[in-house]
Amino acid sequence: QVQLVESGGGLVQAGGSLRLSCAASGNIFSIAFMGWYRQAPGKQRELVARISSGGRINYADSVKGRFTISRDNAKNTVDLQMNSLKPEDTAVYYCNLYQIAVNYWGQGTQVTVSS
Repeated sequence: QVQLVESGGGLVQAGGSLRLSCAASGNIFSIAFMGWYRQAPGKQRELVARISSGGRINYADSVKGRFTISRDNAKNTVDLQMNSLKPEDTAVYYCNLYQIAVNYWGQGTQVTVSS
C-alpha cells in the first residue's frame, strides 16, 4: 500500500507563487511516476505535471513556463513550484503516484487564485 501526504496550497493573488509538496510512503518502486493533477469545480481531473524516477517530465500546456516539478527519489517526495498564478489555476490539486498500473492519490489541497 502507498500513502501520499500533501502540504502547501492556499489563497494567493494573481501573479503570485505557491509551492506544493507531497511525501510518499509504503511500497514504492523505483519505476514509479509521481506528479500532480488538479480538478476545478465542474471539470474533470487533469494532469498538471508528472516526473519519472529518471527525471522525464511532462507538463500540461497551460502551465508550461510557469510551473516546475521536482522530485527527490531518496525521500520519495515531489514538489510543484507554481509561479505567475492565474485565476484559472484555481482547483483542488492532488498528488499522484503511478506504479504497476495502479494510481494512488493524496487527499487533495485547495489552491485559490484571486484576480
